[in-house]
Amino acid sequence: MPSDRLTFKEMCAAFDVTPRTLRYYEYIELLQPDREGRARYYGPRERARMKLILRGRRFGFPLEDIRQWLLMYEKGGNDAQMTAWIALADGQLDELANQREQLDEAIRELKDLRDSVAREVAGKPAG
Repeated sequence: MPSDRLTFKEMCAAFDVTPRTLRYYEYIELLQPDREGRARYYGPRERARMKLILRGRRFGFPLEDIRQWLLMYEKGGNDAQMTAWIALADGQLDELANQREQLDEAIRELKDLRDSVAREVAGKPAG
């Protein structure tokens, strides 16, 4: 086996993912490892795709968006993929900003409620 390929277990360890996750990414065709009998081997292409998948997940992209984006490279090349990436990133930035606003509001409400209850408790005699 060439040294530039990882086994299934090595791939899981290298990217800190569970075997179930790796199998699922294969099932939905995000990854397509080389197969030799029942063994799977992941070359540089699959490792690069895995990095992009995990980065996309970290940024909150749905797996289907990531899959479509990865397919763009195969169909239209790097320029088409990067152009699509800009549009996806703009949409995700808007979504994350919206989520931040909702989270900030929830934090404010929780703090206000906590402070109100703390004042009430502090004003009552123990008992």
